[in-house]
Amino acid sequence: MNTWRIAAGSGIDGLKQQSEAPTPLGSTQVRLRVRAMSINFRDLMVLKGMYPVSSRAPLVPGSDGAGDVVETGPAVTRFKVGDRATTHFFPNWVEGNASPLKVAGALGSGEAGTFSEEIVLDERALVATPSHLDYAEAATLTCAGVTAWRALFVAGDLKPGQTVLLLGTGGVSMWALQLAKAAGARVIITSSSDAKLDRARALGADALINYTKHPEWSGEVRRLTGGEGVDLVLEVGGEKTAPQSLASVRMQGTVVIIGGVSGPGGTINPRLLIGNATRLQGVYVGSRQMHEELARLVSQLQLKPVVDRRFAFAEVPEAFRYFEAGAHFGKVAVTAD
Repeated sequence: MNTWRIAAGSGIDGLKQQSEAPTPLGSTQVRLRVRAMSINFRDLMVLKGMYPVSSRAPLVPGSDGAGDVVETGPAVTRFKVGDRATTHFFPNWVEGNASPLKVAGALGSGEAGTFSEEIVLDERALVATPSHLDYAEAATLTCAGVTAWRALFVAGDLKPGQTVLLLGTGGVSMWALQLAKAAGARVIITSSSDAKLDRARALGADALINYTKHPEWSGEVRRLTGGEGVDLVLEVGGEKTAPQSLASVRMQGTVVIIGGVSGPGGTINPRLLIGNATRLQGVYVGSRQMHEELARLVSQLQLKPVVDRRFAFAEVPEAFRYFEAGAHFGKVAVTAD
């Protein structure tokens, strides 16, 4: 089978494709023929050496994959050959609250990774793929989809009629836009591109803010909410955006911290948190139960995630360069058909 590997920190140019022997199958394991993968900012951080990994040896990057079950171990009960399945981000986190043990061994950071024509995982680390999604669409559920689900409905406790602020038009934000609208929420979204904002409006966004035209965009958020602020912010930017996210949320509202695209530093004013009674909640993907709940809703509503561009398996470095440039809207996928 063909596999992409990289020594963490060697950059996109360090990606190397090689042929490897198939991994032997354990009694409760499943062999998945991976048909598509999707790229996350985390994957780029692994390539650049900005993300902790569990091994110095060249690893297979990627957590997001969807494909076909081609072989099962003798004790497997959840899947059979021919089933379509999607990888789950944390193989050990099935349900309940997170713990160090449950979040250990996340895909693509030292253990198994999805940028391979095949991946062998325990059956508990896979989720049935919604039948209406193609492989590239299904691969976006693993990280971005589950993160958006947990941020909105588990951490954020979003209710119909409430207002949510989304930053940018990347994979998590586009999933969150569709899910929030399905839940009956009002959505405000930011971007530096009017063209991207127009596309977000077509997906249901209620209010748009170009942050190059409104550098202090929290003031625009306040204006759009009659001075009150939003109920929930999905904060993906980090040090350059967190202060304005805090200034955008209403009293007793919630800011869910998802990522740090603009950097991991920055400062938070405790007085602002205390005076506004703001709740800060970090989110790092979610459990398989959350993944399955998301998949059920996606199936019921026939939701289709936004896949900006698809690259061939041989074009993985080009796919990462395109993702790094930041011109994408939604997700960037790789297909291995």
